[in-house]
Amino acid sequence: MADFVQKANVKRSVRTITTPIASVAALNTLVQNVIDTNPFNCVDHVSAGVTIPGVVRGTQSFGVNVLYENPTTLKSMGTSTAKASSVAGYTAAAAALVGNTALATAIGGTAIENTEAEGYSMTLKCHDANGEDYSVTFTRKTISISSYEDAAIVTRVDTWADTKPAFA
Repeated sequence: MADFVQKANVKRSVRTITTPIASVAALNTLVQNVIDTNPFNCVDHVSAGVTIPGVVRGTQSFGVNVLYENPTTLKSMGTSTAKASSVAGYTAAAAALVGNTALATAIGGTAIENTEAEGYSMTLKCHDANGEDYSVTFTRKTISISSYEDAAIVTRVDTWADTKPAFA
């Protein structure tokens, strides 16, 4: 029987953010800045005859959380959640849930978007000049780098994150 043979030493590093990212818009702006400015020095590459930019968006997930609160007692009456795969979907879902008076009536409270309980995740796929493909994932509370071998990749991402007050 054949055995598995290690071909690479793939790593994952995580940086915990002191203050969670406040909103989807703030996170999206930070991620778009990485795509636009390429601070990790990623390089374009060709795959199956197609040129792929050095930094591209990968998977995204945005969780909406709405709290239904009794306006008199301020007691929580319930919650509703939705998950979207785009900023536009998140925004539309949040508006739909908060604006759904029939749902608020059924639960018995006033709908309030509970951003502190929401989760956001955006992953960038990066291609390093050394040929490695790796991912950088941004959430409200962390930045993680995964599937890399060269420690210089972490140094570049860490150096960039040090310049962003949101990632302190």
